[in-house]
Amino acid sequence: MKQAPAQVRWERHTQRPLFGLALAFAVAYAVPIVEPDAGRDAVTACLVVEWVVWGAFALDYVVRLALAERRREFVRTHWLDLCAVVLPLVQPLRLLRLVSTLLLVGQRARMASQIRLTTYVAGSVVGLMMFGSLAVLSVERDAPGGNIKTPGDAVWWSFTTMTTVGYGDHAPTTGLGRMIAVGLMLSGIALLGVVTANIAAWFIARFEMDDVEERRQTEAIRVLTEEVRALRAEVAELSGNRKVGGEQVR
Repeated sequence: MKQAPAQVRWERHTQRPLFGLALAFAVAYAVPIVEPDAGRDAVTACLVVEWVVWGAFALDYVVRLALAERRREFVRTHWLDLCAVVLPLVQPLRLLRLVSTLLLVGQRARMASQIRLTTYVAGSVVGLMMFGSLAVLSVERDAPGGNIKTPGDAVWWSFTTMTTVGYGDHAPTTGLGRMIAVGLMLSGIALLGVVTANIAAWFIARFEMDDVEERRQTEAIRVLTEEVRALRAEVAELSGNRKVGGEQVR
């Protein structure tokens, strides 16, 4: 049996640990926002966890690049991973680290063959909605004239924004908040398109299966009809021979 390439083996063994680190990042990102009165030590610990998780993903990219048989092709086909790793170094904002981690987790999730499209889309919707809520709350809570002050307001705004409903009862007032809103709008439209296409593909597949099954049954009926006709012809021929034989005997 042929052994899998080293890069594939590495990705297979590091997939679950990286997902665990991503969950740790989610908690570390959420705590200072949900609990603005958290102590300095807690905030520092969360910040350290965020950077450790980013470092783990960066190390993962470097190792995969080193194990790749064709490194130029790896860089070309995994440019999203590279951008996500380099992004926090360009401007080390917490929101950028959030985006980079989401990109890397999504990339690794697509590599997992056992995760179906529906599960991935549902996870993406929940993840983007929750992280979008935390992100907009972090930049809008203390904004002058802002009306997104609580986690409940942020979740409601994120949900209405991703679904492109936009009631207007809550809206960002800062530039960064509006940038987050644009990202959620585009993400919501894209995910809704994927869901719609997935549902349409499922119905088409069902209709095709029904059509194939109907054709198969029609063909089976036709074959059975031909066999019945052939049997009738044989029976008729045997009956005729018996009659002819009886007349010859008399």
